[in-house]
Amino acid sequence: MEEQNNKNLILAMVLSAVVMIVWFIFFPPPETPVDQSTTATTAEVAGPAVTPADTTAGTVTGTTTGAVTAETQSVADAPRVQIDTPELSGSISLVGARIDDLSLKTYRETLDPGSPEVRLLSPVGQEHPYYALMGWAPGAGTAATDLPDASTLWAAESAGPLAPGKPVVLTWTNAKGLTFRREIAVDEKFLFTVTDTVKNAGTAAASVYPYGVIARHSLPPMQSIFVVHEGMVRSADGTLEETRYKDIVKLDEVAAEKAAAELVDAQAAGWIGFTDHYWMTVLVPDQGKPFKEVTKHVAGADIYQTEIRQPVQTVAPGAEISNTIQLFAGAKEWSTIRAYDNDGVIPGFIDSIDWGWFFFLTKPIFAVLHWLHGFIGNMGLSIIALTFILKFLVLPLAYKSYVSMARMKELQPEMEALKERVGEDKQKLQREMMQLYKDKKVNPAAGCLPILIQIPIFFSLYKVIFVTIELRHAPFFGWLKDLSAPDPSSLFNFFGLLPWDAPVQGTLLHLIFIGVLPILLGITMWLQQKLNPAPADPVQQQIFAWMPWVFMFMLGGFASGLVVYWITNNTITFVQQYLIMWSHGKRPDIFGNIRSAKLAKAEAKAAPTPANSAAAPTKKTGKK
Repeated sequence: MEEQNNKNLILAMVLSAVVMIVWFIFFPPPETPVDQSTTATTAEVAGPAVTPADTTAGTVTGTTTGAVTAETQSVADAPRVQIDTPELSGSISLVGARIDDLSLKTYRETLDPGSPEVRLLSPVGQEHPYYALMGWAPGAGTAATDLPDASTLWAAESAGPLAPGKPVVLTWTNAKGLTFRREIAVDEKFLFTVTDTVKNAGTAAASVYPYGVIARHSLPPMQSIFVVHEGMVRSADGTLEETRYKDIVKLDEVAAEKAAAELVDAQAAGWIGFTDHYWMTVLVPDQGKPFKEVTKHVAGADIYQTEIRQPVQTVAPGAEISNTIQLFAGAKEWSTIRAYDNDGVIPGFIDSIDWGWFFFLTKPIFAVLHWLHGFIGNMGLSIIALTFILKFLVLPLAYKSYVSMARMKELQPEMEALKERVGEDKQKLQREMMQLYKDKKVNPAAGCLPILIQIPIFFSLYKVIFVTIELRHAPFFGWLKDLSAPDPSSLFNFFGLLPWDAPVQGTLLHLIFIGVLPILLGITMWLQQKLNPAPADPVQQQIFAWMPWVFMFMLGGFASGLVVYWITNNTITFVQQYLIMWSHGKRPDIFGNIRSAKLAKAEAKAAPTPANSAAAPTKKTGKK
């Protein structure tokens, strides 16, 4: 039995070390912020162009860089068409017909109802410019000056605002008889549909191809945490790829692009864009047609870009062509993204949410949590209900584990007798023990299964709580206003009873003066530990005595929703283990175990140390 206790101790220590390592991975020191004073005031957007192009094959075979200069002042002073939908507010700049001003009406920066709306897109000249451009690039034989670009001033056929069911139409005509018409529509959520039409009233054919660009100037504010992906995200014919900003810069230099870039061909389906913790901007071309997806970093201006480039088309005199690109710009809501995916609007879009390594657990766990929240109406109670469901699903396996542990305790007298009988022969002891386990049908390793089962579930639920926007600013009860954030209460002000503020999150004092939930977590872990007597070995006693309180401080900085799950899980496990042990005639003596642990601690303090024993005087028993 002692040998098995040592093995369990080693397992517990290894798992504790794993949790600590993962903690520092998930919560690394903050990165040095980017000095925004060096951000360029003039944006050089490397727009796509081709020469030459194989128009017969309908694919782009060569690329050069079409550079367009958009001055800050012209963008700031440009006339605008307002955007007003149930979810979005902002405007479209008529300079370049760019969507560069967008806020999310239903999301605030902080819990304060009066805080600003979350700003997703910003024009050049403001902090962190971030915008989308669509248009036509020149093919073989067509001059770039004949096409509208990022600095072209478009004319609006109506004053707007752009709203669901009320599209906006923009036009521009060049000197050679080419008329460009752009219709921008938006749905009830976050999807823009941009339909570009080119009508040739001139005497010469024009060769053009449609493109879309999402440009982001310099690094945006980021979480910089391993658990959530921030950067480029794309799908090409069902293959998902994610690239962080730091890796975009490291892409191979593409001479034709004059930038670090990567070009990927898609034959029928895909999308590409940038994703943040809770927000995302993605370009979606016409599905069922070939196109290129481009990821690029323009080092000179420090601009990150994602692009869609579609096949070259020829507009004969008197003819007309059109193309549609959609733009998703909004919150990463599971139900909204799933609806776009299920309806075939954006194939594979559900994978734009970063489900992590345990996606096979994370996806169904969140689906159940979302359903529970719709039924219960409180996310904290939904997490508790989800914990009961998860414990019920693993109950058969957990039951076998707890029964095995109970039987191990029943075998303890026989184990002690076996040790006395074989003496110091460890090999014989091992053989006899294995035979005893076999005769009594006991699996000594089964007691570790409840711990092992919890690891993937714990990290899957952590992923769900931290990544999905549905947990952002989700309240529970009382002081718990945001289940995606740590417990804001603190011992520092005695949980709000004293007239001073708690330490700021992220500080050392905040880690020391923990809140109510972490303390409850420590208590439930301690009570669960007291189901069994303390180990005889003093070193093991000390380790097990400190473990609940170490975990209490370690998990104190985790999202409060996760701590709610862990407290509920510990409570259910305690009840399960208590009842199973009782049913096998080994009713746990919790108070007795607590008293014996205190007595063992007192005896350890009173016992003389080896040094003191060596220094004690001894009687002389022999002659000189």
